[in-house]
Amino acid sequence: MSVEGAKSPASETKDLEGVSDAQGAAARSQDGQSSRPAGGAKRQKKIAVLTSGGDSAGMNAAVRAVVRQGIARGCQTFIIREGWEGLVRGNTADITPAATPATFKNGSDPSSPNLKPLKSSSVSFASLPPSKQLELQRADDKLASIEAGAPHAFSYTNPEEVMPLSAAPLSFGYGELLKDGAGEADENALADAQRGGLGARVADAREPKGKTLKGKYIVRVGWDDVRGWLGEGGTLIGSSRCPSFRTKEGRLQAAHNLISFGIDCLAVCGGDGSLTGADKLRGEWPELVEELHKNGKIDDDQRDAYQHLNIVGLVGSIDNDMACTDMTIGALTALHRICESIDSISSTASSHSRAFVIEVMGRHCGWLALLAGIATGADYVFIPEDPPKADDWETEMCDLLQSHRLVGKRKSIVIVAEGALDRHLKPIKSEYVKSVLVDRLGLDTRVTTLGHTQRGGKPCAMDRILPTLQGVQAVQALLEATPETPSYMIGIQENKIIKVPLLEAVAQTQAVATAIENKDFAKAMSYRDSEFKEMLQAFRISSSLDIKDHVPEKQRLRIGIIHVGAPAGGMNAATRQAVRFCHNRGHLPIGIHNGFEGLLDDNVTELSWLRVDTWTTRGGSELGTNRTLPSEDLGQVAAGFQRHSLDALLIIGGFEAYHSVMIMEQARAAYPSFQIPMIHLPATISNNVPLSDFSLGSDTSLNALVEACDAIKQSAAASRNRVFVVETQGGQSGYIATLGALAVGAVLVYTPEDGISLKLLQEDVEFMRRRYELDPKGRSEGRLVIRSEKSSSIYSTEILTKIMKEEGKELFDARSASLGHTLQGGVPSPLDRTRAARLSLRCMQFLEQHATPNAQHVRGKRTYSSATAVMIAIRGSQIVYATMEEALKCTDMKLRKGTDEWWGDLKQLAEMMGGRTGLVKN
Repeated sequence: MSVEGAKSPASETKDLEGVSDAQGAAARSQDGQSSRPAGGAKRQKKIAVLTSGGDSAGMNAAVRAVVRQGIARGCQTFIIREGWEGLVRGNTADITPAATPATFKNGSDPSSPNLKPLKSSSVSFASLPPSKQLELQRADDKLASIEAGAPHAFSYTNPEEVMPLSAAPLSFGYGELLKDGAGEADENALADAQRGGLGARVADAREPKGKTLKGKYIVRVGWDDVRGWLGEGGTLIGSSRCPSFRTKEGRLQAAHNLISFGIDCLAVCGGDGSLTGADKLRGEWPELVEELHKNGKIDDDQRDAYQHLNIVGLVGSIDNDMACTDMTIGALTALHRICESIDSISSTASSHSRAFVIEVMGRHCGWLALLAGIATGADYVFIPEDPPKADDWETEMCDLLQSHRLVGKRKSIVIVAEGALDRHLKPIKSEYVKSVLVDRLGLDTRVTTLGHTQRGGKPCAMDRILPTLQGVQAVQALLEATPETPSYMIGIQENKIIKVPLLEAVAQTQAVATAIENKDFAKAMSYRDSEFKEMLQAFRISSSLDIKDHVPEKQRLRIGIIHVGAPAGGMNAATRQAVRFCHNRGHLPIGIHNGFEGLLDDNVTELSWLRVDTWTTRGGSELGTNRTLPSEDLGQVAAGFQRHSLDALLIIGGFEAYHSVMIMEQARAAYPSFQIPMIHLPATISNNVPLSDFSLGSDTSLNALVEACDAIKQSAAASRNRVFVVETQGGQSGYIATLGALAVGAVLVYTPEDGISLKLLQEDVEFMRRRYELDPKGRSEGRLVIRSEKSSSIYSTEILTKIMKEEGKELFDARSASLGHTLQGGVPSPLDRTRAARLSLRCMQFLEQHATPNAQHVRGKRTYSSATAVMIAIRGSQIVYATMEEALKCTDMKLRKGTDEWWGDLKQLAEMMGGRTGLVKN
């Protein structure tokens, strides 16, 4: 596009709003508002995204993903401020003129790299009054529909096709206003401040005309308008309840606003109420379009062009209360906030031997309360779906807490979900629980209500990665949608991004509340996924000291627990759950200290119920761990098994632990002591164990990387034009680097799987130069490059940094940072703690099922099977037990990792989100 050849402003005629035809055309070109792609192709797709209902951490990451993926897929992208309320309001006020565009160092226009600077008499599309914007928009849409017979210039259905980053404006100038919370500034106050009036100076000096979003709720955004949003909490585009949208008139106005802007694809991020409203709008759409046409609000062309509205739902809810998905956006971050608070409370509770009653959110869903109970080692939890079995639950609770005190526990933690009920639907309140503990047990008890602190704060690593993956899938679902396909909700099951019919998920979600109201708690639990049920079982086992669940004495086992390999977050939590399972069932847990070396030295102890009580929050390995394999001395290891009468073995660790099970399984014929059930629970920050999608410790490591990179990026951003090359651990696996790059918004990532070549470096340096050239002068962004430690033996982190610094010249500087062993340490993340409890429970159930008491003293020939030496693995949407033979087929023993890495394509996604693909590939 070009504005050359436009008529002189003096010869132009202006409309009643003071905007000339040439100005309108120039502004439309500048902001890329023409809906007609080059070559006379069909009408360009327009995608809008809104957030509605309660806010949750990760919503901004979802908005960013929808915007950038939409632009990459050749669409125009819009944000709708204030949720459904903003869609109903539309753009209700004239907007102040935008500032004259700044220029690059090479003199080009920052808003669109393929345009020349506009003449001073021109204005941007964003500065036009709403009526003029819509008039110009409709004119372009009409022209595009006339030329619709031509083939598409871009394939919306091919996810491999990426539009050049320079094909659309990078920014419309509203991103920083939204991020800074300055969008609602009053125009008169802005003008007064700029004139030196008495009012506070609320306008940025770089925007002398006082740009504002006041009265403007549907806003087109570009690539750079959402930069820096990934790590922001809440929702920057606002969310509000909208009673008017519940009325037919409100939805009619919403439909009119969408059609006016040419928007026919809508992504909604919110809870079940917001998504129900979205599907209702889609269901009524044909009727609404006809009514708008009948009332003269839209013309024939608009009625024909917008017969169908595509809608997709992204679930943003801290309660994790949506059915058909394991995790909602914001739930894990809320769990982080809760665990941080309870971890802090636990130390003072233990110091004074107090009891604390903690109230957390969860009106109809007890997910937060339950998982917080597991992650923090609480004594008792109250959740809506599964109230106490007894009418006299007070006695049941007091008996349990008293049993804990009798074995020496100094603190008592009770967690109450805000929607907790007894079996007669009487609310269970925190203050009442406190009074029971004081009156019956005489405990010094305090109540802490966490409230809205659970919603706040920056999103955790997974609440950046998950919304990004779901946002990308949401755009693809919108572009593939037809009038016949249902509205979809994007969710996740174990480790697989899924899409399910939106109404089906909403109906099942609402059925939980109905079942609770009807006192059908078994039905309510049936609607929860398998993870929820297993977590509840794991919590009860870990908290109980009742002997009624003990197996008969002749069936009791001596189960060894050993850590092998490097330390990882979650190892101790898994050990705690295993020990508590043993005591719950009457088995004897045998802790083997310092790996197989400790076994050779007979450094073995019986682990008591109380001793592991605080292990869930401890990082590293309390048992001690090293990389020594049993092959160091197989005979003596077998003798150690026999000496300590091990009937079964749980091995927690990384690739060395997996290798150890394989070695012992292959040596069973020669060493009968190894003919016992053994199972490997993967725990390594590298996530390099074959077959399993996740290992314990990898989430803790990702969160450590995110925290470090957020601080590094802050430094880079303050310097404006600085690039940091950040080195991560991971061995021959690029998992931490790839997922970390996606979580922190890195623009480049180097992994051992893809390596580093001279050609690749040349392309990357050229990309970095071009990207910095596109930044407005003086407002460049600090950027991150993530390099896995084994990416290349030649191009080290130091060399990469020097190359970047040399080639950046006057455009950008470069520094390096190595995170090293900081990625292994620290308090385990709630996800690693709870996942450890669930997987450890499964492991112990496997060992109990296959083990034989006194196995080391059986005389004669024993029978054993390869199916009793396994590893537990998360595979897609399932948890499986894989034999060593099955695992070996997917193992690269030389590189010490699996050959079926599910995350390999995420490197490409990370670089696409960072802008590299749009600049280099095209």
